[in-house]
Amino acid sequence: MRIATWNVNSIRQRIDHLTAWLVERAPDIVCLQETKCMDEVFPRESLEALGYNVAVHGQKTFNGVAILSKLPFDEVTPRLPGDDVDDHARFLEAVVSTPRGAVRVASIYLPNGNPPSTEKYTYKIKWMDRLSKYASERLQLEEPLILAGDYNVIPNSIDVHNPAAWETDALFLPQTRERFRTLTNLGLTDAIRATNDTKGLYTFWDYQAGAWQKNWGIRIDHLLLSPQAADRLVGAGIDKHVRSWEKPSDHVPVWIDLKIEG
Repeated sequence: MRIATWNVNSIRQRIDHLTAWLVERAPDIVCLQETKCMDEVFPRESLEALGYNVAVHGQKTFNGVAILSKLPFDEVTPRLPGDDVDDHARFLEAVVSTPRGAVRVASIYLPNGNPPSTEKYTYKIKWMDRLSKYASERLQLEEPLILAGDYNVIPNSIDVHNPAAWETDALFLPQTRERFRTLTNLGLTDAIRATNDTKGLYTFWDYQAGAWQKNWGIRIDHLLLSPQAADRLVGAGIDKHVRSWEKPSDHVPVWIDLKIEG
């Protein structure tokens, strides 16, 4: 089973990119972030034509998450628990059935948090605390769980081209990275780092200052796996070449292969 995540940075602007990549990579499940559209105008027809079931949780002009699956959805749950007044479309969970049991996947668009001196950072930290609580509860189910998405977190210095340039950014502050470690220390595995510990593995390049051309990137898109999913991990990768396409998203897809069937 191939599971991927991609911050598409506006689904309607990138639908041609998305469909081309779906044909190329052929994932079974895809978590999307920053779809930036209401549910009723989500371009589901193009995706259903490729054999995907579509679940969406959208918001006008910003945020928005979706999950595409070649397997039928058994359950779909929007919104991260823990704050009834949080109306941001940043979280969508789905469960599918396989011959070896249920697989639970969540599409996550974690708050950016900048500037750190504002309520935006407070919101980010509280959101991360809620995510850890959710993950702790889901891990008790002892099933394959994949938390996939744009975390807006640079976990370590190896995950950024120039660490010094990001020292005061909400994505790289010590408190942010500490919260990320709290999450992974629950028993979650960072799939990319479980398979590759080299430098220069990035998933985002800013549109400004020639960041892509200079490979000034950061790794902020992650797939975190429960022990039951990590035990079945057979491969992972970053489709960096997608960033070179015309009018691309500033993020690229990240994917994993799990040995689920058989």
